[in-house]
Amino acid sequence: MTHPWIAPGAMLGVLGGGQLARMWSHAAQQLGYRTAVLDPDPQSPAGLISHLHIASPYLDAQGLSQLASQCAAVTTEFENVPAQALARLQADTLVSPAPEAVRVAQDRALEKAHFVGCGVPVAPHAVIENTQALTSVPDHLLPGILKTTRLGYDGKGQVRVRTRDELTAAFAALQTGDTPVVCILEQQLPLAAECSVVLARGHDGQCVHLPLQLNRHRDGILAVTEVWANALPEHTTQQALHAAQQIAASLHYVGVLCVEFFLIEEGPVCDVLGPLVVNEIAPRPHNSGHHSIDSCDVSQFELQVRCMAHLPLPTPRLHSPCVMLNLLGDVWLASGATPREPDWAAVLALPGVHLHLYGKAEPRHGRKMGHLTVTAATIREARAVAAQAARVLGLPS
Repeated sequence: MTHPWIAPGAMLGVLGGGQLARMWSHAAQQLGYRTAVLDPDPQSPAGLISHLHIASPYLDAQGLSQLASQCAAVTTEFENVPAQALARLQADTLVSPAPEAVRVAQDRALEKAHFVGCGVPVAPHAVIENTQALTSVPDHLLPGILKTTRLGYDGKGQVRVRTRDELTAAFAALQTGDTPVVCILEQQLPLAAECSVVLARGHDGQCVHLPLQLNRHRDGILAVTEVWANALPEHTTQQALHAAQQIAASLHYVGVLCVEFFLIEEGPVCDVLGPLVVNEIAPRPHNSGHHSIDSCDVSQFELQVRCMAHLPLPTPRLHSPCVMLNLLGDVWLASGATPREPDWAAVLALPGVHLHLYGKAEPRHGRKMGHLTVTAATIREARAVAAQAARVLGLPS
């Protein structure tokens, strides 16, 4: 079914009111749209800057009805918003991505099965539904990483295991409450790097993408993203783009989708699996794509708005190599338990620095409070300035 484009002045909505929704709201408002946020937190970062904030639970029938009645189209900020909420909204307004795509992304077992069905490479793995299934886990999956199939993000719900005894203990430790927690064990691979593709797919199937991003994580949380032309060999880049597009097409995806990859070190494993395997997807704008606000002529958040409103999708162009640094609450708490405001003046005195703070009042260890992007003429220059900013903020080198 073909829908007409949604003209500026209409209201667009989002489930979730964190930093992703905040940056999405800025992009929508820049294009002339009004924005509505449904989030139970009355002080949510996106709710504070939107035209309408519905402070209700995600499955609240009255809140969903109000959002649907006010908005010409609705999206989601994060994959753990209940897919049922999107399904309810879909009965009354345009919703992207579709509930089914979000449901797949919410469950690592479904996600892995979907990747295999698409013919894209994944790490060897096994789904473990109960204690009895532990005995049938193949030996070659150890050492590995045991992950809960649901509600895992930023390193949560993951345990590295080397032996069967460690696997048994870790599986038991991840069991909480009365409902069994299904897990998936992935073989630990020799990684050379991690990268991601952020793409946007329209209602008509048109697909565009940001430049491929190289990522570094600390304690399971993205710490640094670097982007520059020809960062990886052309055949590897094309393989990643092709896999990401296959996944999006097979999900009949509409909106912005991030596909994360592991790059495998050269050797026997690489010879079998190839240079990269798909790790996971995020059905939304992604932390690794935040740089696009400052380094590209079209950001991932504008692409999300364009997908929702059935607007044309131009191919984003990287105008500046860049380095993005995540700013966690640890920066504010570096000197002890009492938060201290970082020296933003010293950071902003550096050339090419773009600071983004998310409006969160309380810094906590591991909490994403903001990011900064350094743009420069070359990636070497961007790295040098980013290193200076990291020293000022007390970030690891």
